[in-house]
Amino acid sequence: LYLRDCLEGFVMQQTNFPFVAIVHDDASTDGSAAIIREYEEKYPHIFKPIYETENQYSKHDGSLDRIMDEAINATGAKYVAMCEGDDYWIDPLKLQKQVDFLEANPEYSMCFHKVEILSQDSNDLDMYDHLCEREYSAHEIYEKWTIPTCSVLYKRYKLKLLRPKKCLFGDIVLFLSLANGGKLFCLDFIGGVYRRHQKGLSTQCNNEQYKALYHQYKEMEKLFPNVREISRRQQKTYLGFFIYKNTLK
Repeated sequence: LYLRDCLEGFVMQQTNFPFVAIVHDDASTDGSAAIIREYEEKYPHIFKPIYETENQYSKHDGSLDRIMDEAINATGAKYVAMCEGDDYWIDPLKLQKQVDFLEANPEYSMCFHKVEILSQDSNDLDMYDHLCEREYSAHEIYEKWTIPTCSVLYKRYKLKLLRPKKCLFGDIVLFLSLANGGKLFCLDFIGGVYRRHQKGLSTQCNNEQYKALYHQYKEMEKLFPNVREISRRQQKTYLGFFIYKNTLK
């Protein structure tokens, strides 16, 4: 059901330009590949799937990033939009609105929009309530979880991605890299749904992942000096949590 919601969000888009959806099936075992093939056959002009026979994410060797980078570059597209499989778009003019904004504002490298929250935990419902229509700085988006990944559209030629050696959450690295290439702007419309659930990566951090986050922030401090102060605070938070959990054993 999650995947169908996501794919339907692509199909519903109304634009005055062609677009394709690169859907990466990472050797799934839950029937996702069959659903993707169904949409590929029905909408061959939209869907350009990648089917893996071996899971790439588990390798942690950069294979997944390389595969997606090559697929995106092969399209020759000027813009890239993002949507993870458990999130989905609800505004049929989402892409058109964002492309229109970036076309009219060459100083911006990326824009995003508001989202609805679909969560198992009522405490999550205000995650993005602070968003309003304005420019956001790299410092702001790093200090507070600001950009819903499913809301992002960016100029591909503005991106010079800086990759930490160890990275658990890659979206913030992408956003900060784009902030190096231009300005970031939030548009005042609700264009998608951010689904937060217990199987999501952000809700499942264990000891090893907290250690990885600690090292990620150390790397990001080197890559992005403009957020160094926040990075150091985050390092202390994740290291402190790791020590605390191990003290309890």
